[in-house]
Parts: sequence; C-alpha cells; structure tokens
Amino acid sequence: MIRIAPSILAADFTRLREQIAQAEAGGADWFHLDVMDGRFVPNLTFGPMVVSAVRKLTKLPLDAHLMMVEPEKYLEQFRHAGADHIIIHQEACIHLHRTIARIKELGAKAGVAINPATPCSTLTEILPDLDIILMMSVNPGFGGQRFIPATLRKVAEARSMASTLDLDIRIEVDGGIDTTTAPKVVKAGADVLIAGTSVFGTDNVEQAVRRLQQSVA
Repeated sequence: MIRIAPSILAADFTRLREQIAQAEAGGADWFHLDVMDGRFVPNLTFGPMVVSAVRKLTKLPLDAHLMMVEPEKYLEQFRHAGADHIIIHQEACIHLHRTIARIKELGAKAGVAINPATPCSTLTEILPDLDIILMMSVNPGFGGQRFIPATLRKVAEARSMASTLDLDIRIEVDGGIDTTTAPKVVKAGADVLIAGTSVFGTDNVEQAVRRLQQSVA
C-alpha cells in the first residue's frame, strides 16, 4: 500500500487546521514534519511546540524528520510532543545504533534519512533495526526543489537490500514529489510519498492529495 504524507513545511500556518483537515479529506495517511536547525541544513523551521500543535489537529501518525545535529538530545521532546515516527540523518548522528535504539525505547518507529550524495551502503549495519528509510531526493534545507533523478537508483537499491534480508521497512522519498515523479519512485520501490508544495502549494489541498494517490494507483 502506497502512503501519502503531506509535508507541513509547505502549509499555510495561518490556515493550518483547515489545511490539515483538507489533506485528511483527500486521503492523507500521515503528516510529515521537517525540523531544521540552521546547522545541519541552512534553514530554521520549527521544534516540538509545532509538533505538539499539529498533534492536537489530527489523529493521523506524525512523521518527525530531524534535520539537525545531535538529534539524540531532543528525542524525548519530540516523542512527548506527539511524534509517532522519528527519523534522524545518518550524516548527522555519530552514534547511530544507540540513537535508533533510544527512539524505539520511547515507543516510536525509528528511521534514518540519507542525503542525495550519501550511498545506501552506509545503512548496511543498521538496516535490521530500522522501520523507515527516508531517501532525500533533493538536498535538504528548503522546500520546492526539483527532484534529483539519481534518487531512483538509490530507492531501488534500498528496496533490494531490505528484500534480501526479508525486512519490513518503509521507504519514504522526500523532495520534488508530484504526479510526475511519484509513479517513478513507486516503481523503484518506495511506498511512502512525502509531498509539500505539490499538496499545500495548490488551490485545492484535498484534490491535490487525491491526484497524487491516483497517479500511483
């Protein structure tokens, strides 16, 4: 089953309740929250307080993507704010195994994200401990970027790695996802589509989610 995860980063925060309700009406499966610290990526977004606010607006799972250095310092805060999945970056976390174990101790699904230039082989040792792999299809830090085609090969490689070990791992793709790129990443092996601008940047959020679903039906 392909899941659609609209990215709150692209939403109109003055209409957040309304737009979350519209995305749900369109069939969104969970919501993605891009947490940026201005150090790991050249941008600042939001922290646990916004995650907590979104938690009050929806019962759907919340996918917290921590684009930050030393994410292990903030796991409890994001979990207590309502994050159901916590995703950290391979490039930003020195003690990856320890941090993944802690996420699971907190009762959340654990995921690792890798940037476009990071090879899938960096996940080999941690793969059996993961619930989610997040494949960045743009360089993290800003919304509205164009999809990097080389991501398709990496998605296929990650899916093959998981299948070889018979692991039940969700593969998310984040960046430049729309009705044109979505079918390509699904064909490569992705089963969670993170979409920001192509959903919240439209005049009709509900229809945008439905169009994305239809593109991969």
